[in-house]
Amino acid sequence: MRLAGKTALITGAARGIGRAFAEAYVKEGARVAIADIDIARARATAAEIGRAAVAVELDVTRQDSIDAAISETVAALGRIDILINNAAIFTAAPLVEIDRKDYERVFSINVAGTLFVMQAVARHMIERGGGGRIINMASQAGRRGEALVAVYCASKAAVISLTQSAGLNLIAHGINVNAIAPGVVDGEHWDGVDAFFARYEKKPLGQKKREVGAAVPFGRMGTAADLTGMAIFLATPEADYIVAQTFNVDGGNWMS
Repeated sequence: MRLAGKTALITGAARGIGRAFAEAYVKEGARVAIADIDIARARATAAEIGRAAVAVELDVTRQDSIDAAISETVAALGRIDILINNAAIFTAAPLVEIDRKDYERVFSINVAGTLFVMQAVARHMIERGGGGRIINMASQAGRRGEALVAVYCASKAAVISLTQSAGLNLIAHGINVNAIAPGVVDGEHWDGVDAFFARYEKKPLGQKKREVGAAVPFGRMGTAADLTGMAIFLATPEADYIVAQTFNVDGGNWMS
């Protein structure tokens, strides 16, 4: 098992991609903290995964919640070797209809949440010594602008930039920081995305989802399981010499 003896904190892990990461990590021998603002669902997920998983309440927009979640994780698992910054939200609107409160909410979760959870976990890793791994979740949306998705695209572009800066800074402490940029990933999240496009592009529900899936060079939308291999690899010694990079896992949608 490639992650035997390791511990991981995964944000937004009660469902979807975060849960898939947690399940994959446990299969590889790690113990994981299922960190989520929905603590009831986090507890249910942890119980379903088994004894190697614990639930931790985390609101990434509040520093006191971040600090408490890290303390609780360390108390339960002994240390944090790996962080996956997965918690994020999506929004869409024409530029002239963007709402300031909506913008602030997206950036508080997707950007500030990523930054300050990363900062707090990095402080823990530096204090205990021995390095660590931080994996941020970017997106193909962070590689380019999209007509209706200005705020979300900008937030994920910021995650890519934060990954570069943090990676260059933290490698001096033996902490590798990298990111994964998924493409279109089927699941509960994309059902919400589809609803935004149905509203603004005047399409029936489900049509945008079918269109984007058909446009992927691989021939289909991705799944959460398609992302787990990269998340495991970046946490292993095989990735020791990889620093400040963002890896596309998107079926060929974007080449960089």
